Amino acid sequence: MFRRTHFFYFACTALILAFSAMAFGQNAQIEGTVSLKKADGSTGPLEGATVEAFRTDVKTSAPPVTTGKRGDFTFLALNPAGTYVLSVSAPGAEPTFLPNVKAGTANIKFELKPGDGRRLTPEEVREAALIAGNSGQLTEDQKKTQAEQEAKINAVKEKNAKIEEETKIIQVSLKDGNDAFTAKNWDVAIAKYDQGISANPTFAGSAPVLMNNKGAALRERAVTTYNSSVRATEAGAKVAAFAKVRADLGEAADTHHKAWTLLKSAPTTEITGPVKDTQIATAIRGAADTFRLMALTEQVDDTKLPFAKEILVEYQAIETDPIKKESSKLILADLYRVSADMENAVAEYRKVLETSPDNLDGMVGLGLSLVNAGFINDNKEQLQEGANMLQKFASAAPDSHKYKKDATEAIEMLKTEQKITPQKVTPARRRGN
Repeated sequence: MFRRTHFFYFACTALILAFSAMAFGQNAQIEGTVSLKKADGSTGPLEGATVEAFRTDVKTSAPPVTTGKRGDFTFLALNPAGTYVLSVSAPGAEPTFLPNVKAGTANIKFELKPGDGRRLTPEEVREAALIAGNSGQLTEDQKKTQAEQEAKINAVKEKNAKIEEETKIIQVSLKDGNDAFTAKNWDVAIAKYDQGISANPTFAGSAPVLMNNKGAALRERAVTTYNSSVRATEAGAKVAAFAKVRADLGEAADTHHKAWTLLKSAPTTEITGPVKDTQIATAIRGAADTFRLMALTEQVDDTKLPFAKEILVEYQAIETDPIKKESSKLILADLYRVSADMENAVAEYRKVLETSPDNLDGMVGLGLSLVNAGFINDNKEQLQEGANMLQKFASAAPDSHKYKKDATEAIEMLKTEQKITPQKVTPARRRGN
């Protein structure tokens, strides 16, 4: 979603081509046409524009008129002695005004630019007319007001130009990034998303979309690199490839973290409603999938673990699929085990088995973590409990399970080197039983 912030500023764009002589009689009229300069540079009559005439010598105004099919307008029965300021507005156009118009003037031509369709208030018109019509004959207060108004106009112009440029960069970067993603050109996709993010990295209306897309591209690149590296025969090449996988997954986690953080504190003027909720969910799911891949590839960036602990709780709160919800509880435990934080790994695996005592991945994860902790702490009780859990896993797991071989080898090692024989484990009682 891109920012569409509209700013109004006064701009005297009306062009008077000719003036007719004052009409004779008690009443006079003002005539003219309104056209719209389109985005492609063409100009055509603007039907339905509102034209208003305000007296500047006395505080009164004529009823507003609407332009016809040829963009023409006419004010009738005006006081021939009056001086007016004309204000023009229309849907999809930038408003404008023209000061010092005498009753009886004809052939006035207004050319509007595309804009937000705003209609000027009488107070804005009169103030602008005062500044524009009395230049060089202003009081000190009027000069100060004029300077302040001009400063505001310049600031708004600069801000509008900046927004327009940012929006253009963001739109092009998102499209090019998505095209590259579809073509599986991850390097280009990531570079394009980065360009869009850099255009305005703190704007919640666009940055999180680009960040979440970048996170997805980083994950895809990491998976591609990993799948290629596992077949590598040269040790140095494999180590370098794994380092790239770890770096990409770490950056993906950071990118989703930034998107999530930005969205949580985003003002409603930038993003709100279903769009905001969708992007928050995308950031949470993207981060959870990133950490799942860290554990699966065993390429864990330890510095991201605090975020993993926080975001996985958020993921479990929004996930409606009970199988995915339950399996996500293993991710944090696996991350701790791979990063050699056995104390936290054991604690997290126990949580998994409390609610799912027959979870094979939870059994083997707890068993391996206990054995590693037992060696680190020189703790026979942990070694024994680890052996017991590994035996329970090995008895229940199919031969195709990826950790079946590791478990059986660990059991044999404990028997031969530590003289520890697995003991039968009493099944854990489910909560509430």
